[in-house]
Amino acid sequence: MLHSMLSASRAPQRSAVRLCAVLAAAAVTPVAALAAALPAPPQTFDSSYVAPRGAILRVAAGQSLQAALNNARLGDTIVLQAGATFTGPFKLPNKPGTGWIYVVSSRLSYLPPPGTRVSPANAANMPKILAPNGLNALTTVANSHHFRFVGIELAPAPGTTLNYEVVAIGNFDTSPATLAHHIVFDRCYVHGNPNSNDRRGIEMDGAYVAVVDSYINGFQWADPVVDTQGLWAFNTTGPLQIRNNYIEAAAENVMFGGADSRASTLVPTSIEIRDNHFYKPLWLIPSPYPVKNLLEFKAARRVLVTGNTFENSPAKSQNGFALVITPAGNAPWTVTSDIAIVDNRFINVGSGFNIEGLEGSHTLMTERILVRDNIVGVTGLHGADGRAFQFISGGSDYTINHNTIINTALPPAFCCSMLAVAQSAAKINNFVFTNNLATRTAYGFFGSGSSEGKLALNAYFSNWTFSRNVLVGRPAGNYPAGNFFPADVTAVRFANYAGGNYALAANSPYEHAATDGAAVGAN
Repeated sequence: MLHSMLSASRAPQRSAVRLCAVLAAAAVTPVAALAAALPAPPQTFDSSYVAPRGAILRVAAGQSLQAALNNARLGDTIVLQAGATFTGPFKLPNKPGTGWIYVVSSRLSYLPPPGTRVSPANAANMPKILAPNGLNALTTVANSHHFRFVGIELAPAPGTTLNYEVVAIGNFDTSPATLAHHIVFDRCYVHGNPNSNDRRGIEMDGAYVAVVDSYINGFQWADPVVDTQGLWAFNTTGPLQIRNNYIEAAAENVMFGGADSRASTLVPTSIEIRDNHFYKPLWLIPSPYPVKNLLEFKAARRVLVTGNTFENSPAKSQNGFALVITPAGNAPWTVTSDIAIVDNRFINVGSGFNIEGLEGSHTLMTERILVRDNIVGVTGLHGADGRAFQFISGGSDYTINHNTIINTALPPAFCCSMLAVAQSAAKINNFVFTNNLATRTAYGFFGSGSSEGKLALNAYFSNWTFSRNVLVGRPAGNYPAGNFFPADVTAVRFANYAGGNYALAANSPYEHAATDGAAVGAN
């Protein structure tokens, strides 16, 4: 099993600068640039903490938080007594003017500094905003805007048995004109309660909404038809930012779509998911809760997923894929397009990526997907098939470049383990699979009903490029020329395979063998 090296503390980053570097690096791969269009980048924004300077409104235990929200002016800070409990639902009003209203803990100086993730251990220095049974802790009105919550615990009230959402941003808007906007949760602890049905942490259906440096866990529901999420959005223009959080939920830790947006202009767009730890505790496997994916896109455009750790994705209610891209819904404008998944680490996942062109006949086709520089540890967790990639139901412009696949799936999963499987009535057009490194699997790059290698590529893809990949233990004669087939991982010459360092050693024959002159595999 791979070992997580992700620190819970990261220095703040300037997202726009790093985003340009990510997409610029993608664009220099010559083979990929010729064959497949790359994703358009998301719009980004700076959600950094800036110390407020306006008037201070202090709210002690027993006093009215709603009155403070109503009375505060943009530029003011509402200081809630740490340890005090404020039971909602509370509405964020639409205020005239400019500036932000901060809602902060009275012991903010005792919490980690900006750019550092909080944990449940910090809860003693936070006030609590709680959701009563069946209701929300916080909701918005049309055009609620410029609220920043810093160092707050948000959860269902103790003893509640049913909670749909702790925080609901958005009002089923039918136009971008009424969206709530500029709402940030910074170093907050957002959680469900043990042994209760708590469906969701934060619905992010606003514009310029961010969740940063926070800890989100405990969302599960004991019903096979109810999905749960830590974070969710389905009806927003974006942009959205999810940065440096710990995120845990039983079904999908984070999901976009799953319900039809109310207008074609409200498909979730411009999403930045950076430096988070997505995690499923293994106790969920024998639990009564449905367990699905770590991250799922059912409706999303212009997405960057980078610098994240994805850990534990067992087969249970679904087949164990860590990350799923599939346009699902009845609205004809539903689409998953322009999604870049770059520089992430996947640890102990049953299978890796499930990329679907169409789930039904109502949506638009998936297009412009980039998967680059990821380390993917496929283990066949809890009986998953151990597939690094699955491509089904058409699509166009997929670039799979410079990934390292460490497949350790054991029997019975190893009997089905694959680098990739393709099955699609409609061919996937403009497909690039270059510079990837994969340890031994049972079937390699496989096409359903068509065997592996060139037969699979010709059966399920058009305008394809398959070059400079290292496929351990596969038969060279089944594949296009220009790929590499070492007999075992020893011949690959990793820096320290047993120790989990999957960079190539300086004397590896593949250290400069990629199409761009770099090392094959994740750089």
